[in-house]
Amino acid sequence: MAKPKRRYACAACGSVTHRWQGQCADCGEWNTLSEEAQETTFSAKHDLSTGGRTLVFEPLDKPSVPLQRRSTGMAEFDRALGGGLVPGSAVLMGGDPGIGKSTLLLQAAALIAKAGGAVVYISGEEAAGQVRLRADRLGLAGAPIRFAAATSVRDILTSLARMEPPALLVIDSIQTMHSDMIEGAPGTVSQVRASAFELIRYAKENDVALVLVGHVTKDGSIAGPRVLEHMVDVVMSFEGERSHQYRILRGLKNRFGSVDEIGVFAMEGQGLEEVGNPSALFLSGREEAVTGSAVFPAMEGTRPVLVEIQALIVKLASGATPRRAVVGWDSGRLAMLLAVLEARCGLNFSSAEVYLNVASGYRLTDPAADIAVAAALVSALADKPLPSGAVWFGEVSLAGEVRPVAHAGLRLREAAKLGFTEAVVPPENGQSVPGMRQHAAPYLSKLVDRILGGD
Repeated sequence: MAKPKRRYACAACGSVTHRWQGQCADCGEWNTLSEEAQETTFSAKHDLSTGGRTLVFEPLDKPSVPLQRRSTGMAEFDRALGGGLVPGSAVLMGGDPGIGKSTLLLQAAALIAKAGGAVVYISGEEAAGQVRLRADRLGLAGAPIRFAAATSVRDILTSLARMEPPALLVIDSIQTMHSDMIEGAPGTVSQVRASAFELIRYAKENDVALVLVGHVTKDGSIAGPRVLEHMVDVVMSFEGERSHQYRILRGLKNRFGSVDEIGVFAMEGQGLEEVGNPSALFLSGREEAVTGSAVFPAMEGTRPVLVEIQALIVKLASGATPRRAVVGWDSGRLAMLLAVLEARCGLNFSSAEVYLNVASGYRLTDPAADIAVAAALVSALADKPLPSGAVWFGEVSLAGEVRPVAHAGLRLREAAKLGFTEAVVPPENGQSVPGMRQHAAPYLSKLVDRILGGD
């Protein structure tokens, strides 16, 4: 009998090779290859064209039952999900350790259970006593949740088969689950994939909303093979700094809704509380105008969120190497913006250290932040504060042009609602908003002249 060949799967991209190597040849990641158990029931010599079940094909225009979502009882959670949990869907939630994933799911499970939905909560990381202590601290000890501490997928599915299918099944976490159909320790590529497949199949066959908690790697991506993200319907990331009280639930993939929506929570003594007006939270502490501070109305799906961008410029002696440090924004985009300010506006940042920070630990991906970042940099360089009642948004091209961005009206109305009276916008984004004076900036050089001239 021939000795079976070893297989190594990449945890980043899922590619397979027959020998271990330090770097994956497909995605270029280092130290992501791990040994995968061999398949024992499949052989390439088998003829798969016979012996199967004949499929029933249907036309695309066949009437279908509309999606019936179930509310989690938390408006911010529902917003991030696209309106609530869909029966038969699989949700993968990732986040840093201690960020509050288990707390959020326990609160949502308790609300669903109190509303009459059957909930099963399986913990593979914590003992039953630990979960009870958390539930008691959150005031949820009386919620009718069926709870168990287990790691065997066979035990979990056997127990579920002897009861009515629940409305919600929570698995915390998928990396601790173990399937006896596959060799290997829990958390390996093959175990995570096999365990998730069995649980997702149960959820699909019984119209159960399944939530899988996933660990994250040091770079913030969800641990395990990327194929796990393709197996589920929704991928969510629970973000935030543990030193700050706010948390953001962000959708990375959603087959039933938009991936741009976010839910904002604040960690309090009694658990996670919803934040209905996140702009007020991110702008707290701005009592007076200071140099290097600009307010940017970001868009998260259909929700405008006002955040503060802070910049600091430190002049260096000649010959010293300047440093560029960025928190909450793309460092490559900062380098591009500094180059445009030097080439198109005549400013000199080459002999100064540049520090950029998005207040409250918020992370920006909106390209409309270019103008706000440029305004904060120019303000810090000139040591001249910006108007405290102004907001800034627009995208900057390499030619120094200020290009229009989407949802200008929503950005301006949110700023006006919070008491801002001025806005520097691209020429094409002018909107009629009561109480809001708007200044068009067709070129970045005009913006710099406005800041330095003070008009």
